[in-house]
Amino acid sequence: MSADLPILPQTLAFIGRKQQMLIGEHRLDAANGATMDYRNPATGEVLGQVPSADKQDVDLAVRAARQAFDDSPWSRMRPRERQNLLWRLAELMQRDAQELAELECLNNGKSAAVAQVMDVQLAIDFLRYMAGWATKIEGVTVEPSLPLMPNEQFHGFVRREAVGVVGAIVAWNFPLLLACWKLGPALATGCTMVLKPADETPLTALKLAELVLEAGYPAGVFNVVTGTGLNAGVALTQHPDVDKLTFTGSTEVGKQIGKAAMENMTRVTLELGGKSPTIVMADANLQDAAAGAASAIFFNQGQVCCAGSRLYVQRKHFDNVVADIAGIANGMKLGNGLDPSVAMGPLISAKQQQRVTGYIDLGRELGATLACGGEAFGPGYFVKPTVLVDVDQKHRLVQEEIFGPVLVAMPFDDLDEVVRMANDNPYGLGASIWSNDLAAVHRMIPRIKSGSVWVNCHSALDPALPFGGYKMSGVGREMGAAAIEHYTELKSVLIKL
Repeated sequence: MSADLPILPQTLAFIGRKQQMLIGEHRLDAANGATMDYRNPATGEVLGQVPSADKQDVDLAVRAARQAFDDSPWSRMRPRERQNLLWRLAELMQRDAQELAELECLNNGKSAAVAQVMDVQLAIDFLRYMAGWATKIEGVTVEPSLPLMPNEQFHGFVRREAVGVVGAIVAWNFPLLLACWKLGPALATGCTMVLKPADETPLTALKLAELVLEAGYPAGVFNVVTGTGLNAGVALTQHPDVDKLTFTGSTEVGKQIGKAAMENMTRVTLELGGKSPTIVMADANLQDAAAGAASAIFFNQGQVCCAGSRLYVQRKHFDNVVADIAGIANGMKLGNGLDPSVAMGPLISAKQQQRVTGYIDLGRELGATLACGGEAFGPGYFVKPTVLVDVDQKHRLVQEEIFGPVLVAMPFDDLDEVVRMANDNPYGLGASIWSNDLAAVHRMIPRIKSGSVWVNCHSALDPALPFGGYKMSGVGREMGAAAIEHYTELKSVLIKL
């Protein structure tokens, strides 16, 4: 960490202390004493160690969550009390927003200034939205027919009940926000949770655990186990006493978690990868479209599941729009996210840096042309914002998720062609259309196979709108009323009077 960059004393104190997991009411090391490093992606330096949990630790955490769900003050808490605790947690996060943002920056590499107004504030807003749902979870009454018993009277109703113990595994690109996407509906409905943060980014999950306890949640309601996916992650997904699994990450890992869930018939939601198209129509405000397309792919270093990584521009404007995006990319300042003047930070790790540059090299080998960028540098794990043209729709760069600041751009001639190109991909998470022709836009929206369609914006998220994908982009939805459905079960009741 550079001493000349702004950072709170409490952030430094948190980094400097011994990190332990939260299981029940206890701060614990891994039972076997194992630890793993976490790093600052801007410098590559090791910032500290966290426990590296295994099956024994996960089992202890699940048992704590089960006890809290089945028989604790939490299990008898009224909806209004759950609502108030969520509000209290949101208030504490608001109080510590700058510290949370700096921890996210140090551990993830993203801009601290952006993290505070985006990641942290969106997490706070989402918890407040979910707090309102705690008092609005409803069942229904039914007037039964029962034709085989015409002379009897019955009363029927349906209850919506908390699903139980939730196992949550989140990705490293938005560690705090994704954790809150899982935690909010779990706490609103009365579930308990065991959270495993990504291997690379444990810090804000551990800080969140402190705030949950400070807010007054009973022991065992929220547990955090740190460790690798191969040890702690697998143990959590295979645990027979977990009632629901929720995962955000790669499609490859999501498939493995889905298979593991089926072994125990564990309820599961999966928010997975994407290769989202950005479509610029001829009538669009081209300057706004170019700026929007640049933001869609370069925000968070392109490490966004719904990043606008495929660009389709109506042919007559293609060269100009690409040139504008390249100009924006070339003007972006890269550096340490603690520097408020930095526009783009590093990628998460050396491994991810190598993955992204590998795709860029592959593009060159297959005849793609660099409009800008293409270079990696250090110290740290930086890749310059990159735009590639002269690529074919079937090219691996067009079909596969790169998860970095790499845009592939292609021209199109008419609406039918671009809809086919947009849908010609295994993923279906998001898409954006840039146009002022609302009739054309409304004709396109039902034809785009993705869970979200944005018009004249990209990756704009609201707590009330469900988020998730079609096809290989996942199963189920985060946010909105749909999230409540995923954290509850329906129970039918029939009473003979």
